[in-house]
Amino acid sequence: MKSKVTVFKKTYKDYIARIAGIDLGPIEQKLGIHMEENDVIIPFFGKPYKITKHDIVAPSGKRPSLDICVILCKYLLLCPDVYPREKKWVSFRDLKDTGPLTTYFANDVAGAIAAYFVEKLDDLKKAGKTMDGYPPDFEVAYDLSMQFDALPRVPVILLFNNADDEFPAQSSVLFEQRAEKYLDPECLAMAGRFLFTCLKKAQG
Repeated sequence: MKSKVTVFKKTYKDYIARIAGIDLGPIEQKLGIHMEENDVIIPFFGKPYKITKHDIVAPSGKRPSLDICVILCKYLLLCPDVYPREKKWVSFRDLKDTGPLTTYFANDVAGAIAAYFVEKLDDLKKAGKTMDGYPPDFEVAYDLSMQFDALPRVPVILLFNNADDEFPAQSSVLFEQRAEKYLDPECLAMAGRFLFTCLKKAQG
């Protein structure tokens, strides 16, 4: 049986080879990315990642984790031909083909955020601001509503209600409907989980 490391190396090599074979110029504006000569700069949750024809480099100068590598590669490879205009905000389960991952998302993303930040509303607000979160352009009846730019064309909104005498803490992570045009369900789920991971780190 192949080890996870071996499988990752092969998958990573295949993605990089496919990216090296496409013309990135025409998709620069479509995806909101930035070209530096032959390299691509993609901001992921506010941090710039560089994709070259040979590797992916995090702000630290090292190769990022598997989930980030896959998300960035798929963002480039799945670039839609036509600019999607479906900006309606929806839950993860309302996106195309997310059915098999809805339980994971409910437990390991939305549920995990609620469980970790219960009675820590102020900490969550500070963590969100540290990650350059900002208010969405609509009002909702939640203790916290904050928008993040996961990728230039894939924003997410975090909604959070603290626990009270009647209800436990609850959270939701929303995507624009058009997110399904830019990333597959697995990548969207990983992006949600990464949001939780970053919030925990920012909270300290």
